[in-house]
Amino acid sequence: MTLRTTSIVLSALLALTLPATAQDHTGVNLDKAATGQPGGVAQYDMAMALYALGVTHKDALLALTAAKLAAGVQITEVTRDGVQTQAEVMPEEEGSATRPADLAIMLAAARDFAGEDETFLGVIEGIERDGSPGRIGGAARELNPLPGGAADRWKIPFYGSSYAEIGVFGDGDTPLAVIITDENGNEVTCPSRTFNTFYCAFVPRWNGYFEVLVTNEGRLRNSYFLLTN
Repeated sequence: MTLRTTSIVLSALLALTLPATAQDHTGVNLDKAATGQPGGVAQYDMAMALYALGVTHKDALLALTAAKLAAGVQITEVTRDGVQTQAEVMPEEEGSATRPADLAIMLAAARDFAGEDETFLGVIEGIERDGSPGRIGGAARELNPLPGGAADRWKIPFYGSSYAEIGVFGDGDTPLAVIITDENGNEVTCPSRTFNTFYCAFVPRWNGYFEVLVTNEGRLRNSYFLLTN
């Protein structure tokens, strides 16, 4: 290979790996015009909402549908690096050792509500044995205990021009507040939620880190799932 040919090859490789111009990383890291396809976190959010409704009405069908949705999400259990701070000194009251609803809890509730209905029991056993067909992927999940009055800060990386999903699902003991900001400190506008469930999806303009601030606004310890795609 001649020197000229080598130079041409190196130039082509650099053109493939480097942007033509420096990308603007000022302002909000959010592409408001972009859209994406909701994935596993959105489906898990829907499962949690149906499960809560099923528990309220002691409805086996709602609880079972929630379980099927949850079983249809490929979950990867992860451990993230986060920082926990005490927002104010609050004497923590004794709370129950609860945890957010997962597939096992949803199936147990569906079985309890179903009684001796063989049709429901057969479907439940099938999900326990085989899961749910057509599973979708892309949900990383971590369980985090958060004392009353404390806050967790997480830094989550997301790719630019790609759909990003964040879900926070508490155990129901206390209200949780969630705020998302980009690396420039700009808040990402998310749909408002009440009490202790949260879901937000957006498309970043560039590759970057986002801070997820989860605050326990009650006095009881709240164990919550943090899900991202």
